[in-house]
Amino acid sequence: MLVNFLWHFHQPIYRLPKSGQTILPWVNYHTTKNYWQMLKLIEENEFPCTINLVPCLLEQIKDYQNQLASDPVLASLTRSADDLSEEDILRLKRFFPKEAQGASGRELQDKVLRSFFSPLLLPDKKDKRELLNLRQQILSDLFNYFQRLYRKKIIELTVSPYYHPLLPLLIDLNQASPEASGLPDFKYREDARWQLQEAREYFHQLFGFAPAGLWPSEGALSQAACQEIASAGFSLTFTDEHILWKSLKAGPDPGLLYHPYQCGGTAILFRDRELSDLIGFEYQRWPAELAVADFLRRLEARARIAGEEAICSIILDGENPWGAYANNGVDFLRLLFTRIKASPLVQPGLPSDYLARDRIKKSLNLPAGSWMGDFFKWVGHPDKVKAWELLSESRAKYGFSRPLAVAEGSDWFWWAGETEEREFETLFLAYLQQASEQRGENE
Repeated sequence: MLVNFLWHFHQPIYRLPKSGQTILPWVNYHTTKNYWQMLKLIEENEFPCTINLVPCLLEQIKDYQNQLASDPVLASLTRSADDLSEEDILRLKRFFPKEAQGASGRELQDKVLRSFFSPLLLPDKKDKRELLNLRQQILSDLFNYFQRLYRKKIIELTVSPYYHPLLPLLIDLNQASPEASGLPDFKYREDARWQLQEAREYFHQLFGFAPAGLWPSEGALSQAACQEIASAGFSLTFTDEHILWKSLKAGPDPGLLYHPYQCGGTAILFRDRELSDLIGFEYQRWPAELAVADFLRRLEARARIAGEEAICSIILDGENPWGAYANNGVDFLRLLFTRIKASPLVQPGLPSDYLARDRIKKSLNLPAGSWMGDFFKWVGHPDKVKAWELLSESRAKYGFSRPLAVAEGSDWFWWAGETEEREFETLFLAYLQQASEQRGENE
């Protein structure tokens, strides 16, 4: 059996539209700490993986590459420790509380700066200047690194809709959930089409080729979304197994799950939820040896049922889990890659290579859903409904624009009603305001 690991690299837009200031530091942080680390571990183990890249993440990485990002956290790390203001100290302590414990001034700056790097990169002797130079080297070479591994056929590169919106909800918000009440009548299929086409064009601009596959934001798919994905030129997409069982009206069965289907003109592979979520949320609590042994036992048991021609898709974030793992996940991932390659029952592979052998036997009429099943996480709180109302009002009054497209993919739909940190609301409202002002300038 083939096993397809898809690692999703995603960060939303963190910069304010008017000032251009980056108000959250996570693109900068994850690039040097986790994106580079994942590529390095894949390369050193020659372990085929799919890497999914969200264009708005790539856009922000490019700003850091070109030293165009206005990032107060980065400024606090680059200036002289003797010149750190009280605001600098509070900012570093807020975003990096673990490093801030018992530290201040020069020590705090050093600990936070070191936290931006994978353990694979951190000999103790590196001083601040060397670390900052190393950071810039990683950033400058990152897109080339993707290209090198792609040309060696170690990775397949896929993409998501440009600003990471949930496609079914753009096409018809009424698909969200029968339990969701008070949602506006938001139906803009053309916006979903733009997010797909713009993603494909930007990816081609950066890498010189168009990707075959697309991971829909949050695994959110529907029959109409699949049709738009196919129309945009993608031959492959992915989502969670929950949608397959809804479509087939069947229960979990590796014999059904581990095969490709056709939907709306595109091939579709379904994520093994249990295996993906064990890596994403559970194995961080286990010793690496026990975690990998448990994972391989489950994977090989599935292979015995599904057979040699099957493909198992394991899909999860490529950056967020590792901070909760010992040694930033390095020990777990190295052992995982080694043990899978040594298995007589499973081998890693790339989905486009697998699909090149005419594997699709069945078409589906796909119900709307996401990797969480339904869309409650994005519509199930009054604050989330209010956000959709504001978006709907702006779209109806001012039409479509790039600032509006940013708001469509806002992480505020995820966080609204669930956090006291207001950056995502600030960004969402700022882009809606920019959409209205841009329309006014064009009139």
